[in-house]
Amino acid sequence: MKRKDVESAVERLAHPLASTRGLQLVDVEFVKEGPSLHLRVYVDKPGGVGLDDCQGLHEELGRLVDEAVHTGDPYYLEVSSPGLDRPLKKERDYEVFRGREVNVKTFGPVDGGREFLGTLVGLENGEVVLDIKGHLVRIPREKVASARLALKL
Repeated sequence: MKRKDVESAVERLAHPLASTRGLQLVDVEFVKEGPSLHLRVYVDKPGGVGLDDCQGLHEELGRLVDEAVHTGDPYYLEVSSPGLDRPLKKERDYEVFRGREVNVKTFGPVDGGREFLGTLVGLENGEVVLDIKGHLVRIPREKVASARLALKL
C-alpha cells in the first residue's frame, strides 16, 4: 500500500477506538526513517494524554492494523501525544486553537517573510490569519510548510 493509503486506513480504524477511550485522533503518519518504517498515531484529550491512554490504544489498534492493513513491510507502531508544540494540520485545528500563539513557516516569502509568530485569528477563505502585534497577516494555506502551537517557556 502507498503511504497515504496506509494513513487513511489506519485513521479509519483509530478514530472510533480513540473516541471510545475519550481521546481525539490528531494525526496519523506512516514514514520511513533510515531502514525502518514508523506508523505514528497522535492522540490528545483535555488535560493531556497519559502513558496508560497511549498503551491501551496501542495494544488494541496494533491488533486491528496487523489484521486489516497491509503495509508491505514490517513497521513500528507508536501512539503518543502530539506534544506541547503540536502541529496544526486539519481545518478544525485552526478553529480549536484560535486565540493561541502559533509559529508558521512558509514554502516561500509571504509579506517579505518566511517565518511568522503571532496570535491565530483563524482560517478564512483558505488563508491562515495571524495577528502580529496588531497587524493582520494572511498566509495562503497552500504556502504553509508548517504551523505549530508556540511553546511558552
